Amino acid sequence: MENKRPLLEVRNLKKYFPVKTPMFQKEKNLLKAVDGISFFIHKGETFGLVGESGCGKSTTGRCLVRLYEPSGGEIIYDGVDIAGLSEKEMLTYRKKIQMIFQDPYASLNTRMTISDIIGEGLEIHTDLRGAEKKERIEYLLTTVGLKKEHANRYPHEFSGGQRQRIGIARALAIEPELIICDEPISALDVSIQAQVVNMLEDLQKELGLTYLFIAHDLSMVKHISDRIGVMYLGNMMEVAGSDELYEKPLHPYTKALLSSIPIPDPGVQKQSRIILQGDVKSPINPKEGCRFNSRCQYCEPICNEKTPVLEEVLPNHFVACHRVREINTL
Repeated sequence: MENKRPLLEVRNLKKYFPVKTPMFQKEKNLLKAVDGISFFIHKGETFGLVGESGCGKSTTGRCLVRLYEPSGGEIIYDGVDIAGLSEKEMLTYRKKIQMIFQDPYASLNTRMTISDIIGEGLEIHTDLRGAEKKERIEYLLTTVGLKKEHANRYPHEFSGGQRQRIGIARALAIEPELIICDEPISALDVSIQAQVVNMLEDLQKELGLTYLFIAHDLSMVKHISDRIGVMYLGNMMEVAGSDELYEKPLHPYTKALLSSIPIPDPGVQKQSRIILQGDVKSPINPKEGCRFNSRCQYCEPICNEKTPVLEEVLPNHFVACHRVREINTL
């Protein structure tokens, strides 16, 4: 890790959900959506979080803003562990950490006007009222590419791309430092996705924002991220700089994931796609061992017996794999 203190540092974060247990079963069933992941984000950078659907990416984001209460671990924001703070103590940090949700329609209250939706955070966290509040809302709307007169309309009157812009305006309303972007473009048309991502990049430069960008579009994550973390079934498999991860992936799962990215230019020779064999393991009461062992061609007995630890195998390149040095020429 670098010497300067990260804005956000996540240590051994866990989130378990109870699942219905058969009557005579002694051990409680727990779905381990996030099972001991660690990463950090420096001020002003974008950290991409990728993986298959169901790997725990969105759960991680919701834990960071305490929409889900973590089952364990630390969430250290600017030197303070916010994982165990009370609701009252957390109020200060809710102003600093905001979230853009995946579904731009479900995240907006259909009975509220756009002015009320954006202004709700201003009511709670600021002293802006009346004309000042109205001016702030209109400024935010124009900042995200909408018009002032849109303030009095309702969410159903907008397209998907416009609704996501409203969600971004709401996140920006109270001037946060860190924004959790939970697959903010996955529900949008391809033609709109680039516009939203470009706007997020412009806002980051203008306002000095820090992003956790959660997505499964690997090419888009490479475009926007400084560093990337790869998750699989609640575990972090690999963390590295964006360019290095794409040019020299070390974990077998990362290699398979990157091999699936389509290249639109037929003149470019693409590396053969890696087809994973085997079944995806259940996240309910998982046994000790690597979560990827049932699909990994390099699996050996140790992979079934001991869970690998995320360790630095190259400068600022972290991998959780027992055999990483054997299967790669480092």
